Amino acid sequence: MMERGRRIAFDYGDVRIGVAVSDPDSILASPLTTLKTTDKNLGRQISEIFSEVEPVVIYIGKPSLLSGDDGAATEKANEFASLLNTLTQAPIELIDERMSTISAARNLREAGRNAKESKNAIDMAAAVAILEFAIEIEKRK
Repeated sequence: MMERGRRIAFDYGDVRIGVAVSDPDSILASPLTTLKTTDKNLGRQISEIFSEVEPVVIYIGKPSLLSGDDGAATEKANEFASLLNTLTQAPIELIDERMSTISAARNLREAGRNAKESKNAIDMAAAVAILEFAIEIEKRK
């Protein structure tokens, strides 16, 4: 049986971090916000989100190479996980994000086909996809 409580997911990128959150019963994953990776108040912003959401589990998208090996982006996701570890007692898990919805959003973003405003939406959509995938895994345990 899954522990009741809200879960939060981060789609960490070089420029932006998409954030998604679940309801306490983990039925619905919703986009929450987009943070700027370089913001000097990033730690404080995340702390505020944590105190508001009080997550029981935190998921971070783990960008692996298609081969499954770790790349430079994986290292950055690990560093981000270390930062989050200093801000919360909640367990943090990295989730393989080589899933179609996320790669599709990322491919669209990298192709530069979207307007600037939709970039935030895509980052949040990626975080929602990570969260939905993580909840599915958790439900199967």
